[in-house]
Amino acid sequence: MSDQGSDPPNAPQLGQQALFRWDNEGGAGPDGPQTEALTVEDHVPMPENNAAELGALHVRVIALESLVISLLAMTADEQLEQAREMARYISPRPGSTRHPLTTRAAAHMVDLVERASRFRGRASS
Repeated sequence: MSDQGSDPPNAPQLGQQALFRWDNEGGAGPDGPQTEALTVEDHVPMPENNAAELGALHVRVIALESLVISLLAMTADEQLEQAREMARYISPRPGSTRHPLTTRAAAHMVDLVERASRFRGRASS
């Protein structure tokens, strides 16, 4: 599968807009959840993904999770606590609207830290 020619001409801008929304999703930003209604300008058209593209994305996510677990297994306790703190940071604050994806992401972050703990302290021979 080739990625050449598959990106829309303004793909970098669309990516930056998606990352901006990701940072502000579910109360993750310092000002809490976004309460303004989306405007037509806020809508970012996303191309349809076929089964092959979704399968490739799934494989990449599995590889990235495994890599993160490996890196977390070799990190200092302070960094593991920082990862847990980040999970608490993206969790909705009391009184905020709970966003299911953000809540699941926070739980998944903690799960990655816990899974990494299984590999901590193993000596490479």
